[in-house]
Amino acid sequence: MLYLGLGAIVFVPIFKTVTHLPPYVGMMLSLAVVAAFAEVFSRTKFSITSFDSEDSDKHAHHSPVHASLSKIEMPSILFFLGILMAVAALESLGVLFGFATTLKESIPLMGTELSANNVSDLVVMLLGVGSAIIDNVPLVAASLGMFQEGLNDPLWHFIAFSAGTGGSMLIIGSAAGVVAMGMEKIDFFWYFKKISWLALIGFVVGSLAFIGIRAFI
Repeated sequence: MLYLGLGAIVFVPIFKTVTHLPPYVGMMLSLAVVAAFAEVFSRTKFSITSFDSEDSDKHAHHSPVHASLSKIEMPSILFFLGILMAVAALESLGVLFGFATTLKESIPLMGTELSANNVSDLVVMLLGVGSAIIDNVPLVAASLGMFQEGLNDPLWHFIAFSAGTGGSMLIIGSAAGVVAMGMEKIDFFWYFKKISWLALIGFVVGSLAFIGIRAFI
């Protein structure tokens, strides 16, 4: 199951490159293959005498897929689904592109940017700070609709670093933090007092190091 799961993850970008379909299609296909293999491998038997009877539930043996689905943090999934839909709506309305244009015009360049890049490094760092509040996943999704640079532009590397690192400054800024709050009962204010300042230092130092390394590449 481990090898199959890792292979399914590697299969997604290959599927995207070959078929040019959206990545989620490859993800769902991989999930279907893993789920089908789990059902066959476990040789699970189900009681289908009556769906609502207590006797059926008593003698039924739930599959590993069913057991895994029962442990899913459904509020976290609904949270990401809702916020990604909101980001898609803002992108369709052109709000994100207008907001990006305002940032470019109001925030001056720091002088550390590459010659072909007209987006200030300060803007990207502010996006990293914002990812601690609205989560890094929707923020990166929003940035895809905000900037029109090419796929190989170094700007995306900096955005990925800022969003991923800056999201750790608050426990609600990452998917892992949201899940940890629910599973381990981690208090928001405890994280804010004990961890946030360390994450802030790491974010600032890492951003400066990224800018310095980028200048010599």
